[in-house]
Amino acid sequence: MTGEPEINETASRGYEPPARVRDYFAEMYVAGVLADAGWDIYFPRRDNGFDMIVSRPAANTTIVRPVQVKGKYASDEKTDKTAYGYVGRLTAFHDDMILAMPFFTSQDAHAPALIAWLPRVALRPHSRGWRCQPARFVNSAPEPRPGYAQYFGEPGLMVFAAEVGVSII
Repeated sequence: MTGEPEINETASRGYEPPARVRDYFAEMYVAGVLADAGWDIYFPRRDNGFDMIVSRPAANTTIVRPVQVKGKYASDEKTDKTAYGYVGRLTAFHDDMILAMPFFTSQDAHAPALIAWLPRVALRPHSRGWRCQPARFVNSAPEPRPGYAQYFGEPGLMVFAAEVGVSII
């Protein structure tokens, strides 16, 4: 016994652990969606850049894409925003990269409400690093911003399968 209250004891006293960011969960969720869509997933030995590398055969070549995942986790206090997404530093860049952005709500932390699949060209320089805000936040939920709907869901992901990446032949 460590002196810490048991989980059942803490729940009965109304104790709630501090909120935690679930970045690894977002990465694994995105990896699952990519695997379901036919991509092979490769994880780096150390997380010093891209979160994963994905590949899939295409005609006489293999498409290879580095992936960064930036999960968005709305709290109950989140207010409506006309632009919602990621603003900050990115650890690595590549012309063929995918920036996967799963948007979670406070009502359902088990699965994202939607996922944006963004190409490198969707990133814009910002004073804090980079900016990519493909969604808006309205009535406690994220939704695609006008002009960004093509980046969401299966249609957004399929764009990366159509464009040829690195040839290994």
